[in-house]
Amino acid sequence: MLAKLEAWLWSQAVLKTLSIGKAEAYAIGNWQRLTRFVSDARIPLDNNATERAIRGLVVGRKNHYGSKSRNGTWASATLYTVLETAKLHDVPVAAYLRAAVLAADRGEVLLPWQCQR
Repeated sequence: MLAKLEAWLWSQAVLKTLSIGKAEAYAIGNWQRLTRFVSDARIPLDNNATERAIRGLVVGRKNHYGSKSRNGTWASATLYTVLETAKLHDVPVAAYLRAAVLAADRGEVLLPWQCQR
């Protein structure tokens, strides 16, 4: 199937000025990288897991484009990073925040991977 797809892409290469032609040129130019999953089963067919993982960060970043304070933007970025790290470690975000605040009250720092699940 991949050989047929590659042959079809080459046959459509004359459409360079159309958006479909640009997409085909991209696919042809990256063919070896795009089909590497066939020879290495560790490579997933898609990157949906990565896309889902960064979605919260991207939405949060876009929400703070208009922040009036550089420090506020920095604090938001730090908070999003810590919360996404908690998610990556399968730590419930609300539980982590509660534990982190209690640890801060004791003068301690609690990182997401140190939190009890």
